[in-house]
Amino acid sequence: MKPTIDFKDFTKLDLRLAKIVKAEMVEEADKLLKITLDVGELGERVVVAGIREWYKPEDLAGKLVVYLVNLEPKNIRGIESQGMIVAAGKDEAVLLHPDRKIKPGEIVR
Repeated sequence: MKPTIDFKDFTKLDLRLAKIVKAEMVEEADKLLKITLDVGELGERVVVAGIREWYKPEDLAGKLVVYLVNLEPKNIRGIESQGMIVAAGKDEAVLLHPDRKIKPGEIVR
């Protein structure tokens, strides 16, 4: 278990639901996908995710996922990754989905 954090630190995270618009393979990268997200009123964002081993790009379009909006952008293989998709699992990446229909951009609380 990681160290306990203060509730104020937790409230700094901006988690939202996002709809995957499209996913593409990142050239010369076995584990990476470039994913374009619809984040509702925040518009479209691009993330680079290391989930290629478990997900095919063509199977991701239209899925709702949990997205960490306010992670500092990072350049990965020449692509600016604007946040992070949240996944679970120690030995595999399992994307988290809402159990009911909800629109992109909604805040995760």
